[in-house]
Amino acid sequence: MVDILIVEDNTELAGLLCAFLRAEGYVVSTAEDGEKALSLYEKYGARLVLLDINLPGMDGFAVCKRIRDRENTPIIILTARGEKEDKLNGILLGADDYIEKPYDIDILIAKIKGIFKRRLALDTLTDGDLTLDLVSGTAVRNGMPLTMTAKEFELLHLLIANKGQTMSKELLFDRVWGADSESEPQTLTVHIKWLRQKIEDDPKNPVRIVTVWGKGYRWEG
Repeated sequence: MVDILIVEDNTELAGLLCAFLRAEGYVVSTAEDGEKALSLYEKYGARLVLLDINLPGMDGFAVCKRIRDRENTPIIILTARGEKEDKLNGILLGADDYIEKPYDIDILIAKIKGIFKRRLALDTLTDGDLTLDLVSGTAVRNGMPLTMTAKEFELLHLLIANKGQTMSKELLFDRVWGADSESEPQTLTVHIKWLRQKIEDDPKNPVRIVTVWGKGYRWEG
């Protein structure tokens, strides 16, 4: 998962913004249109989206709605459109901020840091007897550390973070291993089995990681 996805059709501006953010230590990806942005988001995810409105094809408002309909990823709209109606539309669609171009890069970076601090810098994720340390990438059950690979941890984190939602096998594989991974899709099934052995009371009859036949898996907790 990247830290920031920049959706901007002006390649020069996108390149400059990307360079500034990478200098701050962020992992950044860019997309020049809405369709590519959603494709990248579906495959790899993002912790924050910087979104232009005037895009070729699908505009930024549509992208904002598509992302917000399914996840609570922070979105900052960066656009030359400063009309009140546009601002209201962006906020009502779920954008966390609406910034007009040209903007001060220092102020933008400060806003980004503020969002990460408020919404993304949680140290732990707890569900029942399981606690995930999101900083160290380690997990504990009933106070006892679990031996877990990085991929197992990432998969478990993804499932718990989307508790109650059925996640397709394709989506889980793309998010954890990447669409261009050389690993076989069967790898996901194996990792689910390993996780169940570590977190289920009865791995053969799982009640936490539930199989949704023909679709994928769902975390019930």
